[in-house]
Amino acid sequence: MSADPHLLLPRTSAPLPTRPAVRTRAAAAPRVWLGAVVPLSVLLLLELASRAGWVAANLLPPPSEVLNTLWWLLQQGSLLSHVAASTARVLTGFAIGAVLALSVGALVGLSHRAERLLDPSFQALRAIPSLAWVPLLLLWLGIDESPKLVLIAIGAFFPVYMGVAAGFRDVDRKLVEVAQMAGLSPLSLVRRVLLPAAMPSVMTGLRNGLSLAWMFMVAAELIAATRGLGYLLTDGRETGRADIVLAAIVLLALLGKVSDSGMVFVERRWLSWRDTFDSRG
Repeated sequence: MSADPHLLLPRTSAPLPTRPAVRTRAAAAPRVWLGAVVPLSVLLLLELASRAGWVAANLLPPPSEVLNTLWWLLQQGSLLSHVAASTARVLTGFAIGAVLALSVGALVGLSHRAERLLDPSFQALRAIPSLAWVPLLLLWLGIDESPKLVLIAIGAFFPVYMGVAAGFRDVDRKLVEVAQMAGLSPLSLVRRVLLPAAMPSVMTGLRNGLSLAWMFMVAAELIAATRGLGYLLTDGRETGRADIVLAAIVLLALLGKVSDSGMVFVERRWLSWRDTFDSRG
């Protein structure tokens, strides 16, 4: 009895879908250089426009002159002190505001009663501009470091609060029901279900809070500061030195980008378990 030829054929199955391979550092390098195309192009156009006399050099100095000003400040020894003072204020104020926002945001996100009690007030306070806090903080805290740190903490608080509260509030109800059916305690429910599910929104809030901390730092250093990038901006304006003003703006942009890149690195490490669609080529 001959065997059925179809039975002798090797059995095959449809290939299982696989996750895309993780990008290597070599593959990520072109994206880094691609992000530099726009700023380098703008700098080149500004340099050419200034050299050609299309813009007044005293109002918009060429990037090469701004670079020379940065080098001059570095040689004087004042550049590093200004950067260190501003960075210390931002990190301290951000830490204070973020810790408070994580606690209050988690409470509001987990409790409907706390949300009804606290959220309307926070939404009203969130609309107050940064400079509106300055006179009040001066009256309350004087002109020392305290009002500067409090103002930066206020700026960092609200984005982190919004991210944490929205993250906990938007957790899929089915996940919570399954965890409760599995007998998880309230603490285990928060630690093993709610916090991981809310973490993407929390990290977005932290990134936005850190960005606003740098913005509020400029307003904070208008409060009788003698060091810092906000002071450097004021000094350049009062002396009519547009190159100093632009140098301070460049430093703010670079420090903001470096700090945000650090947050992105932490976010990718903490959220590496996610299987998300990534369309960036």
